[in-house]
Amino acid sequence: MSSGVRAQSPFSRTFLFPAVFLTGTVFVWAQQPEQTAQQPVKQEQKPKSGQMAVPAAQSAEAPAYKPKFAGDPAHSGAEAGTLGYIRTVLNAQKLYKKKHGSYATTLPGLINTGSFTRRMTKTDRGDYNVSFHSHTDGFSLALTPKPFDAAHRAFYSDETNVIRAETDKPATQDSERLR
Repeated sequence: MSSGVRAQSPFSRTFLFPAVFLTGTVFVWAQQPEQTAQQPVKQEQKPKSGQMAVPAAQSAEAPAYKPKFAGDPAHSGAEAGTLGYIRTVLNAQKLYKKKHGSYATTLPGLINTGSFTRRMTKTDRGDYNVSFHSHTDGFSLALTPKPFDAAHRAFYSDETNVIRAETDKPATQDSERLR
C-alpha cells in the first residue's frame, strides 16, 4: 500500500501532544521575569530645583493622604497624629490651669488631666521628638520631625493655643500660623 500516506504508530501520537505542550510551557516560563519574595527597595526621588525631597513612601505610588475631618491641615498620617497630640496637650494645659491657677511645668504634671495619659509623657513620638518648656505664666511645646520632608513638618504651640508650622526647620513662636 503505497498511497503516499504514512501510517502513524499509536506510540508517536501518544507522546507527540505532551512533548509539544511541555516545550511550549518551558518556553513561556523562560520568558517570564524572575520574581522574588522580597519587594524591590525604592530609592528616594531627587528633588528638582526649588522642590523638597520626596521619600519613597510618599512617591507617586503611595496613596495620597485623606483628611480626617473638614479643614484637616495635616499632610500625612504622621502629621495628623502629631497635631492630635498637640491638641491633647493644649486641652490638658487649659484644664490644668482652670483647676490649679497656673500651667503645668512638666508633661508628667498633666497626667490624668483631660485625656492626657502617662504614655504621652514620652518625648520620642515615632517620627517626631517632643520638646516641652515651662516659663513664667506659660509654656511652649515643639514637635520636630526626625525626617524633614513633604510628609513631616515641624510644629510649635504655647499658652496662646495657636499651632505654628515650618517645612524645613524647627518651628518657633515666630513661625507661620497653621491653617
